[in-house]
Amino acid sequence: MAPKGFFFLAVLSFSALSLSPSLAEEAQGNGLVMNFYKETCPQAEDIIREQVKLLYKRHKNTAFSWLRNIFHDCAVQSCDASLLLDSTRRTLSEKETDRSFGLRNFRYIETIKEAVERECQGVVSCSDILVLSARDAIVSLGGPYIPLKTGRRDGRKSRADVVEQFLPDHNESISAVLDKFGAMGIDTPGVVALLGAHSVGRTHCVKLVHRLYPEVDPALNPDHIPHMLKKCPDAIPDPKAVQYVRNDRGTPMILDNNYYRNILDNKGLLIVDHQLANDKRTKPYVKKMAKSQDYFFKEFSRAITLLSENNPLTGTKGEIRKQCNVANKHHEEP
Repeated sequence: MAPKGFFFLAVLSFSALSLSPSLAEEAQGNGLVMNFYKETCPQAEDIIREQVKLLYKRHKNTAFSWLRNIFHDCAVQSCDASLLLDSTRRTLSEKETDRSFGLRNFRYIETIKEAVERECQGVVSCSDILVLSARDAIVSLGGPYIPLKTGRRDGRKSRADVVEQFLPDHNESISAVLDKFGAMGIDTPGVVALLGAHSVGRTHCVKLVHRLYPEVDPALNPDHIPHMLKKCPDAIPDPKAVQYVRNDRGTPMILDNNYYRNILDNKGLLIVDHQLANDKRTKPYVKKMAKSQDYFFKEFSRAITLLSENNPLTGTKGEIRKQCNVANKHHEEP
């Protein structure tokens, strides 16, 4: 008669062999994979890419939105598209917090979702759409193509209550910014590269008037001040008015390393830009990226990959939302 221990091991071995491939992968903790939808929705990534191109052709600023989305969603605990959820009677949306000021174009995420749903209903998550649209927007802006894994599932609730805790802010010390990104596994050169996203888009006056009024910040390049004052003529700007300064006047629509040359010349708009160029921990990487766009793209690609893989919901966690702005009804909390 076989010993009981041997019989138990034999049962365990048989159970492991009996697991389906997907369960076996989940048991091994594989989580995200390249081309997750190759069998369930093989056209998914092509559809997203085409939609991003079409939207960019019609509305250039959508690319900036997709790039901001990946930062605002993935940095707050999980890459789970919680950013896209609307407010409910009980829960405030992340989109409506002060830290999300200036975020827009969410309706076009629904446009992409609808196109994917027409091909494969209930298969592709909003969180993967959010990540892949950011990847393709980076290309539209002249940046590198970054191969990103998929297989995320969508969260069911907003994380508005912890946005301040996890999302780095442009008015925080560089130490706080490094710490928050560090908690996601993104090191110092990665942080410097991610902030290179300030190479494109614009900064609303409400975010930078404290550097102009009541006194001009002496750290600003004097040659840049007249332009900033012209664009932001009021000490207390109307938040509903479209008043802003382009982050990079030289190449405002191109993701490139000109940002680093600007901040070394004291032309950064935000406090974090100034600190990045002057702090001894970050300045060496700023100088290196100012000299080499290839180095910037290499570190930017690595940092975006790490950001996109921050604590995703995979396997049986979360859900695949029918609409990106609302959780599926049968999963709503009572």
